[in-house]
This record gives sequence, C-alpha cells and structure tokens, in this order.
Amino acid sequence: MSPPPDKSRLRERVLAELRSAYSAQVGAANLARDEAISEESKPENKYDTHSIEAGYLAEGQARQAAELEASIQAIASLPVSHSSSDAPVTLGAVVEVRDDRGALSRFYVCPKGGGMEVQVDGQTFLVITPASPIGRLMIGRRVGDPVQLPGRRPANAARIVAVG
Repeated sequence: MSPPPDKSRLRERVLAELRSAYSAQVGAANLARDEAISEESKPENKYDTHSIEAGYLAEGQARQAAELEASIQAIASLPVSHSSSDAPVTLGAVVEVRDDRGALSRFYVCPKGGGMEVQVDGQTFLVITPASPIGRLMIGRRVGDPVQLPGRRPANAARIVAVG
C-alpha cells in the first residue's frame, strides 16, 4: 500500500484547480457580457437576436463562476482531519479501493467539486461528493467493506483498503 497523501497538499491541489477554472470562467463571462452590450451586437432588425443570445450566454457563464466560487469556499473551509484507519468514510476522507484484479482507485471526499481528478505525490485522486453515486456507496463504510463501483461488473468486486 502506498503512503497516505498529505491531506493539506491534496486539498490545496483541488483548490488550485478550482481557482484556475473560476478565473477562466469569470473571463469567459466578462467576454460574453461585453459581446452582449457592444455596439456591434445591436439588432439590425426585429429578427436579429445576437445580443439576446450573448446575454443568455453571459448569464449562464456567470452562474457557473458563482458555483465554482461556492465550491472553493466549501472546500477551503473543510477541516484537514487525520482520521484513524478504522474510522468510517466521511467528508474530507481519502479512500483507497482495490478491486479483485488488483486495480487501486483513490478518492477524496469533498462537499463540492466532484468529478475532478488531481495528482499529489505521483498519486491520482478522483474527487467525489457524498451526493455522487460513488460517494453514496462510500459514506459510512470502513476498511474491509465491499463496494460495487459504478460501471464495473459485479465480478470485479472491490473492497476499501484504506481510509485516511
């Protein structure tokens, strides 16, 4: 088994990815807003909807930026706890799962930001949330408990091998 990752570094890596995505999203929202209000976007006739479409795009991108900002705040406030190996899977836990073929999967349970993959110390972690299908399978489980990962056949049964 590999050494457990430094959770502070793992959390900071997740936050760095989210901050980068937030910055890009804010830039895209500003560009779309500028396009919606530019002189060139004024309708030429009653059927010209370019400025309306650009406005909808800007609104959607601003909403995505706000969701990213909420994710950043939620993860930044997540305490970095160092739980014992017999603790159940909870928010902030790092979970390792090994299937019957020996494949190892690593997960980091966060309140938001699910689906993102990050690398720390040469290890890849999938960020999951308690509301995600994998998260619902993991929360409350302990080392040794079986889990059926989505998308895998039952023949590839997996077990939690570490919780930290």
